[in-house]
Amino acid sequence: RAALSPKMMENKVFLSFTFYSTILILKMYVVAIITGQVRLRKKAFANPEDALRNGGLQYYREDPDVERCRRRNNLLSLFRAHRNDMENIFPFLFLGAIYSLLDPSPTVARIHFFIFCVGRIVHTVAYLLQLKAPTRSVAYSVAQLPCFSMALQILLATAPYW
Repeated sequence: RAALSPKMMENKVFLSFTFYSTILILKMYVVAIITGQVRLRKKAFANPEDALRNGGLQYYREDPDVERCRRRNNLLSLFRAHRNDMENIFPFLFLGAIYSLLDPSPTVARIHFFIFCVGRIVHTVAYLLQLKAPTRSVAYSVAQLPCFSMALQILLATAPYW
């Protein structure tokens, strides 16, 4: 087990943030792996170098099944889920790291991180399984609440210094 510095062990909020951030990054990797597997299975590559590596330039194409997927189901959902993760998780990583430095209540901070993490996981599941509306929208909105809260607290803490 990797040893954490004594100073790092003192910041329970940062440790909690690190835990939930790592879960979210792992979730992003899983979505990326699934996306790659679907492309390989369908043998339809968006880049010529990928097609050459996987059988030849004939696979640098738009496959009807992939296009159908892009229009309606899992492949496009995977792309959208991954892009949506980047648009939401990256800001969370910044906000959560700065928020951790503000010395918030560990319990309140843990609730912020947990709500965001669960919201993003539910959002991805709703995308991939095409759950009925408004599941995905609610998950997105719920996950945004702790981000707005952290952003507001960061602004309030730093406003006197600008």
